[in-house]
Amino acid sequence: SIVIVGGNECMIRQYKDLADNFDVRLCGEFNCTAKVYPKTTSGLKSIGSPDLLVLFTNTVSHKMVRCALNETKGCNTKIARSHRSSMAALRSILEEHVS
Repeated sequence: SIVIVGGNECMIRQYKDLADNFDVRLCGEFNCTAKVYPKTTSGLKSIGSPDLLVLFTNTVSHKMVRCALNETKGCNTKIARSHRSSMAALRSILEEHVS
């Protein structure tokens, strides 16, 4: 599964659509969905143990980054950081880490 932390709130649907299309390749026959957290909600307790954690560092607080990293500590989670939160940035991250 893929978790995206940060980004623009108005682009949540586009982030999910793009990540879900790549998620099909990652999860194979399973129907996985991406989670998007554009801002802090309840301390990010429902992240779980994703295969890929995408951090858009320009649009997220340091506290939220630390919280997301603490939630995935001890898991086999790949972490990708990007200063840009555009669709092109997300697409390049997914192409790099999902293939």
